[in-house]
Amino acid sequence: MTSEPATVDTPLKKLVGERTAKALASHLDLHTAGDLIYHFPRRYDERGEHTDIRSLDVGEQVTVLAQVQRTAVRPMRQRRGNLLEVTVGDDSGGVLTLTFFGNQAWRERELRPGRWGLFAGKVTEFRGKRQLNGPEYVLLGEGGDGEAAANEEVEEFAGALIPVYPAAAAVPTWVIARCVRVVLDTFTPPDDPLPATVRASRNLVGIGAALREIHRPTSKEELYKARRRLKWDEAFAVQLTLVQRKHRAAAWPAKARPAKPGGLLDAFDARLPYELTSGQQAVGREIAADLATAHPMHRLLQGEVGSGKTVVALRAMLQVVDAGGQAALLAPTEVLAAQHHRGMLDLLGPLAQAGELGAADDATRVELVTGSLGAAARRRALAEVAEGRAGIVLGTHALLYEGVDFDDLGLVVVDEQHRFGVEQRDALRAKAEQPPHVLVMTATPIPRTVAMTVYGDLETSTLSQLPQGRSPIASHVVPAAEKPAFLDRAWRRLREEVAKGHQAYVVCPRIGEGPASDEEAPREDDNGRRPPLAVTEVAPLLAEGPLHGLRIGVLHGRLPADEKDAVMRSFAAGDLDVLVATTVVEVGVNVPNATVMIVLDADRFGVSQLHQLRGRVGRGSAAGLCLLVTEAMEGSAARERLDAVASTTDGFKLAELDLEQRREGDVLGATQSGRRSHLRLLSLLRDTDLIRDARAEAITLVEEDPELARHPALAASVAALVDEERAEYLEKG
Repeated sequence: MTSEPATVDTPLKKLVGERTAKALASHLDLHTAGDLIYHFPRRYDERGEHTDIRSLDVGEQVTVLAQVQRTAVRPMRQRRGNLLEVTVGDDSGGVLTLTFFGNQAWRERELRPGRWGLFAGKVTEFRGKRQLNGPEYVLLGEGGDGEAAANEEVEEFAGALIPVYPAAAAVPTWVIARCVRVVLDTFTPPDDPLPATVRASRNLVGIGAALREIHRPTSKEELYKARRRLKWDEAFAVQLTLVQRKHRAAAWPAKARPAKPGGLLDAFDARLPYELTSGQQAVGREIAADLATAHPMHRLLQGEVGSGKTVVALRAMLQVVDAGGQAALLAPTEVLAAQHHRGMLDLLGPLAQAGELGAADDATRVELVTGSLGAAARRRALAEVAEGRAGIVLGTHALLYEGVDFDDLGLVVVDEQHRFGVEQRDALRAKAEQPPHVLVMTATPIPRTVAMTVYGDLETSTLSQLPQGRSPIASHVVPAAEKPAFLDRAWRRLREEVAKGHQAYVVCPRIGEGPASDEEAPREDDNGRRPPLAVTEVAPLLAEGPLHGLRIGVLHGRLPADEKDAVMRSFAAGDLDVLVATTVVEVGVNVPNATVMIVLDADRFGVSQLHQLRGRVGRGSAAGLCLLVTEAMEGSAARERLDAVASTTDGFKLAELDLEQRREGDVLGATQSGRRSHLRLLSLLRDTDLIRDARAEAITLVEEDPELARHPALAASVAALVDEERAEYLEKG
């Protein structure tokens, strides 16, 4: 170990020793002094302060600050030796049992009632009680008597603010605290990258003070200042990246695709069987104006399930076809791509029959390109696309492959953008000679600060009105474990709807045997829960049991494409009463006669996913009903999440709830790249004002210095916080 000054680039093995450095690297991906200094505490504990033990989730790896209340030793039943049970808690009433196996009398002497400590381990449940089995712990000293004294790093904080770090079982929080102390003792902070004018105008502390106070706060006030400065750095880096991207994109050339009076679009509007909502008309005008400019449109269209985004997108595609170009729509599943194809052919009628008898004069062709097309059909479709006869091309990621060439690609529409990786979207854009116009659609409502932070280089349009004729959807939680009779009633309710001539979905989180796919909920569970229910197992049980006599179909992603299409057509035609499916029905599937959805193991799905799923019912004149079946117990986090979904159909409220319950850094593409998130402190929900201020400063700075040439330290800091891969993710939306 060295006593030389440490910089952000100093390897940890020089500072904390090879063995500890290896553990930090392998378990927490921390390699340098900078990595460790930017590994911020998750929270700060104080003795006597309430630790909400009752809110701990089974299976969670936790560190709690608690006081020993009592100990008990009893012989083990299955083997020789004693079991030590230690009850810890605080004045709030929440308690946790620590269990130690084997003869460990010394622990009983050490863990005396009244002692405070940090206890780390995995939460399990035994006979209704939360417990940690054989946890790691460190006790806080009692005035220097030396007995079982805590590490001096923790001792220093006892009675003050004790940092609790994101940790691993092999590297508990107090080991991290000790390493941070060692590094801070010799650490030379980098030159402050933030321009002095910004620091002064926004009243921000210097970077050196912020990095010290975040780890070893001298007071709550100083800690607040440190966190605010470091949050600012994160927000500013992201906003600078987005504002720079937007600035550069404004200079890109693109072929203008102005509206053509008397063309396909006008003919389509004339044959529409219903009137567009005022929202659809307003958004349509925004998109039409974008398409008419010589710079590429880059617009996000968000709207509630069923708000009519597809018609808006189709009108944009027709404007591009009128202007001599082609439009491609990228859908996340073959089921959805095929449904878009059928729906657009129905809406366009003779306008989509170029080359056929009875076609309109200005007609084009609408081609479907998926991975399951036969060789002859594929050759024909690709020729239509390459020679420009197909003005509208629909498909899955099969559109991205080599061999799919466009004559003049003018518009790319990405449906349900969150289903696509960055490279996939970019591969489609690369098929145009000049950057095409891009319309990104999502039915997952996006909170304002997320839109500002993730889609800050896109113009945003929102459809909030539902078309006339859409019916309300009632949602209820069915607590199957507590009240089995409620589940029986759910199946009877489904049969009642079928008796009225309606149809129903039953959704399961898993397909069945075989490798897991993207549409499935994770099946592994270390906490003793049974595997999630599977479509291939549930369907026959329903056919033999509560849904006996009904016409039941099965749909999931592992079926051959022609079989999937046949099942979907049968359901849409009313030849099936019930469709037992995975989340393959989550987006875009439109069967107005379906009025009931029963989601099994609903707690295995995310909030936004459940909101999307229930949007499949209530699409006609009859009211929709969504029943969320769960074994999650009342008061648990999973149950509260389902209660929230059942309580509102406001997608924006649910999107905020979803964001609260996820790692917020995921929205910056951590899940895309599999790397650690760079949003460590910034909350997209709680730091709205700070994000807005950071964006304003970023706009001012980029207008003065587009490439940050006069601020090299800031440019380097932005590159470190938002690396190139993540910047690309932000840029591509």
